[in-house]
Amino acid sequence: MLKPKTKALITDIVLIDIINFSLLTSSEQLEIVVFLTKSFKKMIEKMLFNSSTPLSKFIIGFVSTGDGFYCILNPRLKGFGAILGLSFSHFSEHIARKFPYFNGIRIAVHTGEVNEFTDILGSKNFIGDGLNDCARYLEVKNFTITTVMISDLAFASLKKFLVLHKDFNTLLAKHGLQKSSTYTFKDKHENEKHGCLIWLRKSGIINPPNINYNSII
Repeated sequence: MLKPKTKALITDIVLIDIINFSLLTSSEQLEIVVFLTKSFKKMIEKMLFNSSTPLSKFIIGFVSTGDGFYCILNPRLKGFGAILGLSFSHFSEHIARKFPYFNGIRIAVHTGEVNEFTDILGSKNFIGDGLNDCARYLEVKNFTITTVMISDLAFASLKKFLVLHKDFNTLLAKHGLQKSSTYTFKDKHENEKHGCLIWLRKSGIINPPNINYNSII
């Protein structure tokens, strides 16, 4: 039996899910996926401009789901996934104005395990329980498109991130970060999950901190 060459990573996973994607025509599906991908890439590149950080250092993996995609963050930024999700949510509001058939996106964030592998085309790809667990948080009822659903583990990572980067406490307070009470639910596999919804009263795009990506994770 072949053993993986690299150890599993524990990091933040941000899942973008396009609402009612299956109800769109093939041409609409292609149009919105292409536009979202290009728009989010430009958004992140602008976020990283002042730090001179390449996109591939910030997001180490991008996995398509058919009706959305996973963004896998560099483990050095564990805890920032929730903030990135809020930035995605803000930006999607502008996209909704361009396409009358676009009903918005749902966003889930989880801190979990991913494993890197090389796919049949020789490209870097990822699998792991972290991806599957992240998807379960989209099953929560009363999920509104102006909020981001984060797991209890992602919220714990966010709190640790805010201890390390205290200026983000002030920044999130200025934006009016809000948190719901804890949601406890069972997913389709009857596993109990815990998480909460977060949102900003004053939405916007929040840049990541300048960090040394070459230091030990």
